Amino acid sequence: MTREDEHECATEYARTRAPELARRLITANMRLVAKIANDYRRPHCESADLIQEGNLGLIQAVLRYDPHRGVKLSTYAAWWIRAYVLKFTLDNWRLVKAGTTEPQRRLFFNLEKERTALERRGIEADAAHLAAAMRLKEKDVGVMLERFVNKDTSLDARRSFHGEDVGSFADTIGDAPALRPDARVEASDLARALKIRLRTIEKTLAGRDLTIFRRRIVCEDPASLQEIAADFGVTRERARQLEVKLKGRIQDDLKRALGDALEGRGRVRRYTGAALWAHAARPPEGDDRERHDEGRTPYALAA
Repeated sequence: MTREDEHECATEYARTRAPELARRLITANMRLVAKIANDYRRPHCESADLIQEGNLGLIQAVLRYDPHRGVKLSTYAAWWIRAYVLKFTLDNWRLVKAGTTEPQRRLFFNLEKERTALERRGIEADAAHLAAAMRLKEKDVGVMLERFVNKDTSLDARRSFHGEDVGSFADTIGDAPALRPDARVEASDLARALKIRLRTIEKTLAGRDLTIFRRRIVCEDPASLQEIAADFGVTRERARQLEVKLKGRIQDDLKRALGDALEGRGRVRRYTGAALWAHAARPPEGDDRERHDEGRTPYALAA
């Protein structure tokens, strides 16, 4: 696709949002995805997985591209493709995520490079020097260094003590303790009380509050704030403020109605989550009641 064809296609897509035009733009730039993904190949990452994540980034770029800014789609898309590939690399490097904040992500991808640069200059690459070079906290650098050193260990890996096999890590992990019968009954009663109270609260709501209650608070697959904002014709921040205000009203109502029952059961604001509503709205019946309550009590869901 030539630059002129791309601009014409992107301009028409921005106006009509026709799927066929999006398909043309995506297909024309898929080689760029393969090129960027190839630059980030690692022993623990399959190229096909990186390309798949890069394709998701390309789709996001096409959806957000503004052809009137004078920037080529491939230039703009490269940032989105790289972002998705890097996030996939970071999330799948270990079973436990290595970095969840911006400083941790910077450390993950730049730590080895900075360590090599310091060693070439004859400087010891310890946490203090690395933190100074990267302008980060020494504590954060130390934590990331430990994560690089430690390795994932399988629960089925055999262990030995003085040369004698003592079993695997899984052998040392016991079953989760079951709730006492009185705790199960108490949890079931609280679930039913919450169900009744939430339905009562729902009947008092109208307009935006009712929409947010049904689509955000008690929905098993809640809509995003951006979707709610688009429906209301307001900004995402305004939609968030409306949700916070509604949750506050619900929390106050639950405190008044179920204060003693909620005492010592975790923070009340967590009782208004979708998972708890799903549990309270459809309590188990018959022989499955005890088994269900044992693993999904309101206390566990709210903690």
